[in-house]
Amino acid sequence: MEIKKTTTTPFDTKRSIQRVADKKGNLQRHSLTSEGREYSWSNKTEQVEVIREGIPFGTIEIISQRLSVPVNSLLDLVGIPQSLYNTKKAEHSLMDRRDSELIVMISELIDHGLEVFNHEEEKFKRWLQKPNLSLGGRSPESMLDTMTGINEIRFCLNRLESGNLA
Repeated sequence: MEIKKTTTTPFDTKRSIQRVADKKGNLQRHSLTSEGREYSWSNKTEQVEVIREGIPFGTIEIISQRLSVPVNSLLDLVGIPQSLYNTKKAEHSLMDRRDSELIVMISELIDHGLEVFNHEEEKFKRWLQKPNLSLGGRSPESMLDTMTGINEIRFCLNRLESGNLA
């Protein structure tokens, strides 16, 4: 019987210990800056407050840049018509709770994905676009339109981080 060797990246012990510490008490701070204001949270209660307050429509451009997807593609994912987006952005309006929550969760997912991929943006972006067996052959990017999809992508990233295939 022949043993097949695979090439893997060595386990990063320091990063793993830091992530455990972050989860146990030294909470990771997430933030979005849009229209000159910073929206930040380090726990679920603060996150709920940011979502309830609403975030500016201009945040969609920031997320589209972070994902390297056109704004109209992100608008399709979130379910906001281009004309409504243009009007609300010009008025500096805030998104409703549902849209704010999707954008906040996508932002957190990007932060988590970059961390899993050791801040190698290109690798993470390629992973988002490739079909994934654990997502039924769908690309992670195609699952960003629902909270359930975002959670499934997060589970895939967690499996990747722990060394399981995702």
